[in-house]
Amino acid sequence: MAWPAWWWLQPLTLAGLVWQLDRVSPSRAFALGWVFGTSWLLAAVWWLFISMHRYGGMSAWMSAAAVFLLCAALALYWALACAGFACWRRGTLVADSLLLTGLWLLTELARGSILTGFPWAASGYAHVQGPLAPWAPWVGVYGLGAVSALAVACCVLRGTGGRWWAIGLMGLGLGLVAVSGPLNFTTDVGRLKVALLQPNVPQQEKFSSQHLFSALNWTRDKLTQLSVDLVVAPETVVPLLPEYVPSEFWAPVRMHFKADGRHALFGLPLGDLAHGYTNSVAGLSSSSLDTPKGFYRYDKHHLVPFGEFVPTGFRWFTALMNIPLGDFNRGIVNAPSFEILTAQTRQWAAPNICFEDLFGEELATRFVGPQPPTLMVNVSNIAWFGNTIALRQHLQISRMRSMELQRPMLRATNTGSTAFIDHLGQVQSELPAAMEGVLVGEVEGRAGVTPFAWWAGRWGLWPLWALGALLVAASGRLPGLVRAHFKAHCRGTI
Repeated sequence: MAWPAWWWLQPLTLAGLVWQLDRVSPSRAFALGWVFGTSWLLAAVWWLFISMHRYGGMSAWMSAAAVFLLCAALALYWALACAGFACWRRGTLVADSLLLTGLWLLTELARGSILTGFPWAASGYAHVQGPLAPWAPWVGVYGLGAVSALAVACCVLRGTGGRWWAIGLMGLGLGLVAVSGPLNFTTDVGRLKVALLQPNVPQQEKFSSQHLFSALNWTRDKLTQLSVDLVVAPETVVPLLPEYVPSEFWAPVRMHFKADGRHALFGLPLGDLAHGYTNSVAGLSSSSLDTPKGFYRYDKHHLVPFGEFVPTGFRWFTALMNIPLGDFNRGIVNAPSFEILTAQTRQWAAPNICFEDLFGEELATRFVGPQPPTLMVNVSNIAWFGNTIALRQHLQISRMRSMELQRPMLRATNTGSTAFIDHLGQVQSELPAAMEGVLVGEVEGRAGVTPFAWWAGRWGLWPLWALGALLVAASGRLPGLVRAHFKAHCRGTI
């Protein structure tokens, strides 16, 4: 597939920042970084305003202020990194390029990890396609951002020594990887016929008694009437605890999935007042119905701040919104996969719920155990944010996870983007957003482990943290080492 026309915007905007940073004071660099980061995030996550104002009942000015303050606070990571660059640069091209790359990597890691992390719109997502894309199964989304930063620094920074050598070596490395294309670390283990449901229930109607049961009936009919190996329905497609769901929903559904070769995954809340509640995925099959629980269960691990848990000291903020929020329990990070057994193949599906697919390092932990998944399943409901760019951004995020782990990703969402993504991150088919529908297709399961899945599954993001710190440290030592080597060489030749 040809590269899209827009991947280059990310290094171009970064080049503008780097050009301005060169030869400015630390205080000026801090201000430039803060403005850059705030602008970046406001352009990326402005749709949070919709959830707070339209559905949360918060006044327009308070919703806008909350979005701005969030972006302004997160932009402090960029501000500190830019100030650090201005303080520690040495005026040597290679050293300053390493410094900027290390600081950029640490900035993105901090934003994606500290205080549960908010890595939405990390710079690496711009490179789902383009010359850097083949690096994804090696270094992941943060590594892609660092490679982009290094390329920009080598081209833009003003400093002494070796520019054309640096640009030439960088261009050669990127060119070799791009020409070779993405390496296949995985192999085909068979195909499944799958149906993805998109009920398109408006958020304001999701808990309305007037619309609730018609939506449940639609879901029941699709679950029981589709002739496929696996049916996937979105997050909280059943918005009630099981004991409150009418028997006319459960009885035919359970009866249908008692037959061999039929499987379903769908979202619903689980739990009770005594033990707490979870945002979960239930799996139905002939084997799971015979277990003590009566179904496969996956509980969301990485919860959304303010949506699924209230951070300490911020309950006053959630009290301003007319949204039924609560503190959910967390599931385990390396949950077992759901078995899919047909006459032709045996596969394992690893569910993740909405926001969780931003954290590739957490999904990678599932590849360390004895039974790695052969495919990934994301169930989402982002109707909270309307028919906005958030839907396309989330699709881009899922594509990156497929590239990092080389697994297909099945996306079943309430309002979009519902899609089949192959193991190389390519969208095979997709439903239009904001419409009711069913997407039927085939998915090719994969076996094998990418380098990213191997190291991130064992050590998380710590190797990248160490690399970022090493680059910053090396940038300070490098000029002195180069000068010492040069002097020694000169003495040896006189």
